[in-house]
Amino acid sequence: MSEPDPPPPLADSAPAPQASERDLFWMRHALTLAERAEREDDEIPVGAVIVDADGRLLGEGWNRNIGERDPSAHAEIVAMREAGRALSNHRLVGCTLYVTLEPCAMCAMAVVHARIARVVFAASDPKTGAAGSVFDLLADPRHNHRVEVVGGVFAEEAGLMLTNYFRRKRGKPPL
Repeated sequence: MSEPDPPPPLADSAPAPQASERDLFWMRHALTLAERAEREDDEIPVGAVIVDADGRLLGEGWNRNIGERDPSAHAEIVAMREAGRALSNHRLVGCTLYVTLEPCAMCAMAVVHARIARVVFAASDPKTGAAGSVFDLLADPRHNHRVEVVGGVFAEEAGLMLTNYFRRKRGKPPL
């Protein structure tokens, strides 16, 4: 798979200070996938992208668990499945996962088992986040694999998208 055209810049975007230009590019792409999840499938707007160490797109996805009636079809898992097929391997060594919401425990452990090198996420998840918010599974020293974590890349945009999705579901106007 090749790099897609870059998505349009987000208004008032404030990237995390440790984010590289590559991180910003791919997080913008993940945000467009999150928008697609809501617009096309009425899914919770979470998007994910897997790129290799050279910055090549290997897999992408958005939440599909409602539509597919599959509790494991989170954006991260969908993207990892596609990346595994692209590499013909269950290990995604040297890859980076970009995701618009902090991974949950299921997704965090899939990241560890896949041997993903880095996780870059946008919004923290104060209810089920497993990359430091509630749990810190990616940094747990008992694992045989360590994952570098960068959080907060376009957090405001991702958080607002999620907030407005749930407000809409509750019949409230967007913020």
